[in-house]
Amino acid sequence: MKKKKIDAPVPMGILGEGRVIKNTGSAYVVRMSGSGEELNCRIKGNFRIKGIRTTNPVAVGDIVTVSEAADDADYITAIAPRKNYIIRRASNLSKESHILASNLDLAVLVATLRDPATPLTFIDRFLATAEAYSVPAAIVFNKDDIWDDDDRELAEALRNLYTSVGYTVFFMSAKSGDGLLELKDFIQGKLSLLAGNSGVGKSSLVNALVPEADLRTGEISDLHHTGVHTTTFSEMIDLPGGGGIIDIPGVRGFGTIDFQPEEVGHFFPEIFRFSRDCRYSDCKHTGEPGCAVIPAVEQHYISQSRYASYLSILEEASDKPGADKYRKPF
Repeated sequence: MKKKKIDAPVPMGILGEGRVIKNTGSAYVVRMSGSGEELNCRIKGNFRIKGIRTTNPVAVGDIVTVSEAADDADYITAIAPRKNYIIRRASNLSKESHILASNLDLAVLVATLRDPATPLTFIDRFLATAEAYSVPAAIVFNKDDIWDDDDRELAEALRNLYTSVGYTVFFMSAKSGDGLLELKDFIQGKLSLLAGNSGVGKSSLVNALVPEADLRTGEISDLHHTGVHTTTFSEMIDLPGGGGIIDIPGVRGFGTIDFQPEEVGHFFPEIFRFSRDCRYSDCKHTGEPGCAVIPAVEQHYISQSRYASYLSILEEASDKPGADKYRKPF
C-alpha cells in the first residue's frame, strides 16, 4: 500500500515568551513579557499528546513560548518548567488529571459553613495537594454574615484546628465586606489561585476584590443547597497595586492523584511531625505496632476529621477498592 503523504510542518517564527492568563478550553490568551500585549493563541495538535496526560496541557499561570505560523495564527509551542501547580483527578475518565493553575505564590481555598456547606474532607484534600506540589495555602470561610451562634462556634473551632496545623484562616463576607481588607493585604503582590466548591461565593469575592472584574454570580439551589456554576473558564485577574488572582470554575470534588501511600502522611503537617516517632519508617498509621500517630489521634493532638481525611487519601493512593481497607483503628 502506498504510504499517505504527510504535509510538511507549517513554518513557525518565535514571537517570544509570555504568561497564560486565560483558558477557554479551545483557546488561550497569553500576555507577552515586556510589551504586555495579549495574544489569542492555539496549540498544535501534536502538542496535546507529548506525554501530557491532562485534560489541559496548558494551564493559566504557565510561562509559554508563542510562535507565529504561516497562516498568521499564534500558537503556543513550548511550556517553561513549572515551579509548582495545583492538580486534581479529572472527571473525564479518558485523562488522568486536570491542572487548575501553575506558578503560584499562594492557593486560597474559599469554603462555607452553609449554603452550601464545604466538606472537611474537601478542604483537607485541597490542602494536602497544595503541600504535595509546594504551594503555600490559606483558607477563607466566606458568608460569615449569615452565621448563627452555632455556625460561629464551629468556625472558631475550625480556625483553631487549621491555624494549629500552620495555615492562615480568614472569616469574611464578600457581600458585606467584612474581613475584605485583611484578605486584600494578605494576597497583595502575589499570584493566588482562588478555588472552591460551586456556590461558595468565589465570583462575589473576586468582584469585591476587583470591582471592575464584574464577574457573573449565581443563586444557590433551594432544592440541593448547592451552588450554580457561573465561572466557565479559568482566568487571571490583575489586582490593583500588583499581583493577581486566578479564578477557576467551581469544583464539586477533589480527587488526589500521583500520591504514593507511604508519602500521604507527609502532606498532613501534624501527622508528619508525629510520624517521626513511629517504630517503622514505612508506617501507614493504620494499626502497625509502635505507631506514634494513632495515640496522637486518641489524645486529640491530631483531629479525628484530619485523620479521617488522611485515611480517605491513603485508600485512594493505594488504589485498592474497599471502604474498609483503612478503617479507623479505634
